This record gives sequence, C-alpha cells and structure tokens, in this order.
Amino acid sequence: MIRPVLPSDISSITSIYNYYIEQSSSTFEETKINAKEMELRIGVVLESDLPWLVYEQNEKVLAYAYATKWKNRSAYRYSVESSIYADPNSVQKGIGSALYTQLMTELKRMKVHVVIGGITLPNTASVRLHEKLGFKKVAEFEEVGFKFEKWRNVGYWQLILNEHF
Repeated sequence: MIRPVLPSDISSITSIYNYYIEQSSSTFEETKINAKEMELRIGVVLESDLPWLVYEQNEKVLAYAYATKWKNRSAYRYSVESSIYADPNSVQKGIGSALYTQLMTELKRMKVHVVIGGITLPNTASVRLHEKLGFKKVAEFEEVGFKFEKWRNVGYWQLILNEHF
C-alpha cells in the first residue's frame, strides 16, 4: 500500500535512511541522524505542500519517496528534486517503481513541470529506475563528493511532467 507519511513512520524511515548513510554513497551524509531530525525534514517537505509517500506492507514501511524544492528562487517554483530509499531487503521487488510512479502522478497533478533526480555514480539500479520512468540524463558532475575515502561523481536525470499548464 502506498500512502502519505504518518508520524508513526518516522522511526522506520530513519532506520532505512541511516542504513544508506552508513553503507552506501547514495547519500553524502556521513553521520547517522535521529528520529527528531527526520521529523523536522519531513515537516519541511510537508510545509512546502510537497508529497512524502511510504510503501507499507504488513504494517511495515519498506520504502519512502518524496520531493523537495529544487531551489528557493521563485522562478524554480515548478521544479522539484525527488528522492527514494528502500529497505535493503526490499530492493529489486518492484516496490521502488510503484512508489516512484505514484510520486510522479502526484507531482503531475500538482502541476510540477520538472522533476530532477540526483544519483551518485555508479548506481545501476537507480539509473535503471529513473530511465524506466522516462527520466533523461542531463548532467554529470565529477568528484563533487568524498565518501568512504573515494571521490564520487553525481549525475542528474530530469523528467518533464507537464509540458503546458
């Protein structure tokens, strides 16, 4: 079941995200966060009237996806950046595709024009997910992050959701 985030999801979301902080270069954060910090981050998204969705199965959050403002200048108001994270035991089971598809549906309904996804490279699974949904690679920045004693590139994929309003 895909649904909007609830306060009761914060612990599970924090746990999923902390896995990626400690085990992956998918996020450039290097220090685990606590539930209070995650609650604040979720609040910023919701206060911006943007979606934060979770994929729940058997009363357990298996993945989450959300959108944030791309930048704060007013001309960027129709562009967002999307993020998705899944419990490592739930990867490659179609959950990410279903959740991300629902996020795109909601963003399109909200009249978002462009969705941008940043991907630390290499990340075949994330590239495949984005391209499956129609995202196109538009940029790659070399060695912009340093994590796990290695320089990391970041690629950007974008999807134009609404050609005209």
